[in-house]
Amino acid sequence: MKALYFRSMASVTLCCLGACATDALQTAPAHPDAPWKPNVSQSGEILPGREHAQGLTLPPGFALPANTAIHPRDASPDITANRAYSLVDLIDIAQSANPFTRRAWNTARDSALAVGIARSSYLPRLSATVVGGYNHTRNNGANPSISNGGVIGDAFNTGASDLRNLTNGVRNNTSGSGEVQTLSIEWLLFDFGKREATIDAAQQAQIASNILFTAAHQKVIYGVSLAFYTHAAAAARVILIREALDNARQVQKAAEARLKQGQGTIVDVTQTQQATAQAELRLVQAEGEVENRYLDLMTAMGVSPDTRLQTQDISNRPLALSDMRMTDAMVRQAVSRRPDVLAAYATVRSAQSRVAAAKAEFLPKIFLTGNVAYSTGGLSLSSVPGVGSDSSPTLNLSTNNFSSLILGGITVPIFDGGTRAALVRQAQNQSDTASVTLRQTIDDSVRQIVAAQNSLRTSLSAYAASDRLQTAASTTFDAAFTAYRSGVGSVTQASLAQNGLFDARLTRSDAYYAALISAASLAFAAGALGNAEDVPMASSMGAP
Repeated sequence: MKALYFRSMASVTLCCLGACATDALQTAPAHPDAPWKPNVSQSGEILPGREHAQGLTLPPGFALPANTAIHPRDASPDITANRAYSLVDLIDIAQSANPFTRRAWNTARDSALAVGIARSSYLPRLSATVVGGYNHTRNNGANPSISNGGVIGDAFNTGASDLRNLTNGVRNNTSGSGEVQTLSIEWLLFDFGKREATIDAAQQAQIASNILFTAAHQKVIYGVSLAFYTHAAAAARVILIREALDNARQVQKAAEARLKQGQGTIVDVTQTQQATAQAELRLVQAEGEVENRYLDLMTAMGVSPDTRLQTQDISNRPLALSDMRMTDAMVRQAVSRRPDVLAAYATVRSAQSRVAAAKAEFLPKIFLTGNVAYSTGGLSLSSVPGVGSDSSPTLNLSTNNFSSLILGGITVPIFDGGTRAALVRQAQNQSDTASVTLRQTIDDSVRQIVAAQNSLRTSLSAYAASDRLQTAASTTFDAAFTAYRSGVGSVTQASLAQNGLFDARLTRSDAYYAALISAASLAFAAGALGNAEDVPMASSMGAP
């Protein structure tokens, strides 16, 4: 009967627990094709629980409510709208404002703490425990030797032995309460180099994290440089298109004047009007491109897109057209100082140390452990269970007030089903992968340096050629336009010369900023962007 009762209670309990677990489905979307209705506070914050809007009207469909606690950042108060910021100034702002550098900093600090955690394995582990409790024991007197009435009558004839069995069947209750205070120590004295290898692995990982912190700053410097030059190129394009628009209007004005004088035709006028309209369309598109490149610059800096500032004009500064070829020694030096190569090398060292740590698991360990305990009251305990994954049970307790235990020994792993061998294989595979990654990173670095060098040399050559092209196109346009106004040339020749001059100016401008971008790319590929002043500017573009 009792067994049936306990089974029924267990079934009811399990049903109740199952119902509580499945109740959570009511907080999930009810249908795959219907909007989810969240539990929303008055501020719009989505809270756990069932659908409930506290005085708010939820948006229809699959739109979510706006959380008023979330809002875009305001513009930095340290930025002045009327100041013209140089590239160096913008990089200085980015290095403190960009979230990328902050995340890299936190990662480096976490790696340093990991080294400290690994070093703490040399120290003993001390833990103090205080427990208090109450225990109760009940004996209901059920003794198998007197389980039926026939035995009782025979018990008086069996002598002293059976009389003692009868006495054991007396009902009694015992209880006690008290407190136990313990202090335990665990100390791994010697493990044949595992902890040393683990610490070395953590130190190499820390070196890699510190290197990547430097790499993060270099990437920010490079990203801001590219965004700065791209924005400057877009702004220069607007200026050139405005100049082309002025030229188109002058040609149109001349065509209209000749038509009034009876020397031109309506076809000439409409042709010049078309050229003017095309220049106006290009101007609108170029102005929109400037705004997009400005947003890219603010994003690269890590500041609010609403920030408004002015940038310095770096157009028409002289470029050094010297030979940019790097020797093999310069390439090797550049590769050896690149952050990605140095981080990959530290990762290899860390992986090798992890292999040594995995192999040390096959060796014995010498340890020391012990505890001191003090108990009060009538609580009867033989051990105090450990609490948490790092706590061992406290043994050798007695009903006396004071007890102590000190043990020293050696543990030798014998068989674990191949777990240690598998961990060694994993560590070796990871070490091999790290070595392959290092070789690939070196090869990629050489390729990037050579490609950046070729790009810079091509950009400088293109800039020199485009400079000569602009001079020739300017002369052609002046001559064609003067001839057309004088009644000698045709409007077609003037329009062609005007378009040729615009294309030549645009080509020269694009080649100019492409050379600046290529110089910054070469410095970044060579690992030479140590600070903002290391970014190649228009007036000095020597090889790193």
